[in-house]
Amino acid sequence: MSRPTAAFFDLDKTIIAKSSTLAFSKPFQAGGLISRRAVLRSAYAQFVYLVGGADHDQMEKLRQFLSQLVGGWDVATVREIVADTLHHVVDPLVYDEAVSLIEEHRLAGRDVVIVSTSGSEVVEPIGAMLGADHVVATRLEIVDGRYTGEIEYYAYAEEKANAVRQLAEERGYDLEQCYAYSDSITDVPMLEAVGHPYAVNPDRDLRKVATGKGWPVLVFVKPVALRSRVPFPPAGPTLAALAVGGIAAVGGVLWANARRRRVGA
Repeated sequence: MSRPTAAFFDLDKTIIAKSSTLAFSKPFQAGGLISRRAVLRSAYAQFVYLVGGADHDQMEKLRQFLSQLVGGWDVATVREIVADTLHHVVDPLVYDEAVSLIEEHRLAGRDVVIVSTSGSEVVEPIGAMLGADHVVATRLEIVDGRYTGEIEYYAYAEEKANAVRQLAEERGYDLEQCYAYSDSITDVPMLEAVGHPYAVNPDRDLRKVATGKGWPVLVFVKPVALRSRVPFPPAGPTLAALAVGGIAAVGGVLWANARRRRVGA
């Protein structure tokens, strides 16, 4: 008997047509959580993220700035803001081509796994909407109903590949027959872990790698309303989850800084 297989998907710019990290900046400003200046810097970060024109140092500075906003935020306040603004933020949210591709893999009998640096609180409900079998995502620390700004688990770069291999061991996947999709050069380890890697809306560095290795390049250009392709789950848990997850990925630098402090202690 043949072994089971899976299709592994990154989230931002692969399934989602925008950065889930930055999507809620305006609603949070309206709710008094961040300043107008922070909104403008978040908008700039969204722009450079989408066009792929920022270098590593520039993006790290933006991530540091955004991550400083997380500490102390109240979960209930975030939930209320997102409940009032969700449809403006996430509609349209997903690429129609990505949803169709997910459906094709499911019809072929493959598990669908979302592997994202964004927070589990946003990735898990979106995964549920899309019918994903498993989710791997960053976990953001919460203490006494507030976000601390620390990261418990950072699903980034080589760690994504480690997670893919661990899932393959647990589920018996034949990685040579598995598929993976991503837009980012940082996901090369995950793409190399499977037999069928695809670059989706790739950044410049990933496009070069894909060309050199002969990987197919896909271009997704048709964002659609999520509710038009898949049913929305009950509002409460999803609204809270999207609120937290939209923040989580910006905590990566705080996680790295905390890790350096622990190592140096």
